[in-house]
Amino acid sequence: MRLYSLRLNLHDAMVGLTVDQIRPMMELLPVAKPLPTRKLDMVKVIEGHLAGHRLMETWERLDPNQQMAVREAVHNNGRLDSVQFKAKYGVLPAGLGKGGYRESSPLRLFLYPDSRYGTPAFVPMDLAKSLRAFVEPPPPVAVEVVDAPPETVALAGDTEATLIRRDMERVASQDLKAVLRLVQGGAVAVSDKTRRPSAVAIRRIAEVLADGDFFDPLEKKEKRWQQVPGAMRAFAWPLLVQAAKLARLRGSRLELTKAGRTALAAPAAPTLREAWEGWIYTDLLDEFNRIDDIKGQLRGKGRRAMTSAIERRSVIADALAECPVGRWVRFDDFSRFMRAVPFHFEVTGDPWRLYIADQHYGSLGYDSYHTWEVVQGRYLLCVLFEYAATLGMVDVAYVHPKGARRDYTHIWGTDEMVYLSRYDGLTYFRLNALGAYCLGVADAYETSFGQENTSLSVFPDRRVCANGALSADERLLLETYAAFETDGTWRLDGDKILSALEDGAEPGELRRFLAERDDQPLPETIEGFLRGIERGASALKVSGNAILIECVDAEVAARIMADRKLAKLCLPAGDRHLVVKERSEKAFRKASHGLGYGIRD
Repeated sequence: MRLYSLRLNLHDAMVGLTVDQIRPMMELLPVAKPLPTRKLDMVKVIEGHLAGHRLMETWERLDPNQQMAVREAVHNNGRLDSVQFKAKYGVLPAGLGKGGYRESSPLRLFLYPDSRYGTPAFVPMDLAKSLRAFVEPPPPVAVEVVDAPPETVALAGDTEATLIRRDMERVASQDLKAVLRLVQGGAVAVSDKTRRPSAVAIRRIAEVLADGDFFDPLEKKEKRWQQVPGAMRAFAWPLLVQAAKLARLRGSRLELTKAGRTALAAPAAPTLREAWEGWIYTDLLDEFNRIDDIKGQLRGKGRRAMTSAIERRSVIADALAECPVGRWVRFDDFSRFMRAVPFHFEVTGDPWRLYIADQHYGSLGYDSYHTWEVVQGRYLLCVLFEYAATLGMVDVAYVHPKGARRDYTHIWGTDEMVYLSRYDGLTYFRLNALGAYCLGVADAYETSFGQENTSLSVFPDRRVCANGALSADERLLLETYAAFETDGTWRLDGDKILSALEDGAEPGELRRFLAERDDQPLPETIEGFLRGIERGASALKVSGNAILIECVDAEVAARIMADRKLAKLCLPAGDRHLVVKERSEKAFRKASHGLGYGIRD
């Protein structure tokens, strides 16, 4: 039970302590023996040493770390957050740990507990006012950075692993277009309930990702209990394009929206920024669900115990915006930075509902089971590795998750686990120029790499030959409009071009794609071919749905067409058939009754 308030003055805070707690405080002061024995007399002596010029003398007896604790409290409305302090400075000052009031530490003269037997937590308001006259505010918290990550990192068991580095800025721009092309081609199936991609869709996406996924998305388990990382970018992309409203579900597959079709011909950076903003506010997925070995997230009341993923992502985005652009940050340092500022968030309001292996023994509700590293840290790893990196906002340096982190091994049921999450191997990341733009840190984006397009040769007979290896998005675009013939050669296909234009493809996209990659002007026959198809693509237009009505004989059809009112509601289709627009069906039925005719379905 809390007995004291931050509004307490020094006298009341000390009176609330026991004699056994005050006596060690007296022994810390230069007071002549014999020491007073009555509680109020001891309080009076201590108050004298914490007033006037004696206050500074007593303050100077604190070691640097203890002084920092007082500075933090004095300039934080008197409150000291020990968790935040340890995250910021790495260690608690002497006298602030468990049983701190039993230690002989001058810190107890400045910090007082919330309850009689609690740990030091606040500076009384009058003492804080006096200290602010000469105690400077603590230094601001900054993210620790390095110029480059090391080549190797230590793993559990005294082993080392080489860091894998991926620069994601260019990759994401290519992946975005490639994934949208797959969606355009109807190759991305998702669940109608969860909107997550099917195994076939994941495999198809993984094939077109630049440099491949972070780990093998098709790796199979040799044993039922074996852990394999599986897909990350290939899993994330279908969800990201849905959250950005670039694609929507139609039947069992995704189809491009108008915004998605526009994005195919637009610069990638603004679309990636919209995708990140869309992800922040989506409810398609709680990323914590991707921590497969923590159970109890989706059943019954456990789901209601989970906090808003939207609020969590917003906090992470704010913290990420504090990272210097172009500098590498160790993940553990970033995690501590978030606690030190603090950029705090909760994943669940009831950790007892989450568990590992067994709902009772492995519940995360036990002390030390639901630490920041285990819960918030894993969520943070997932957001950075699977979503921010996939969108190209951060570059990453990582290892296989096996043995990368051992901060969960004290939890019951983890003996056979080689990692807690597939994201455990993320070790360093770097906010790049694209990330700064997506986060709103930079108002504009200038690519840090040049656009390198494979040259093409376009021939009068409609052959298109690639003079080098095409990227995945270039190959998919070409296959949208042309039929593959041999290695590196396609032939423009009128039927394919018309189908793409019917599906909403921009009419000038193919012409620009060919012209930008061929050093020579497009052959006149190709120009004429494309103009003819583009003109023909708009020759027919769907103006609405209609029903076909069959008359019993030609005489009935003629009588209906001779009626002034009915003639306005239908069109003849041969001697005995009439076509009626769907929206006019009710009026047609009513008018036909006037002639004595009924319509049977």
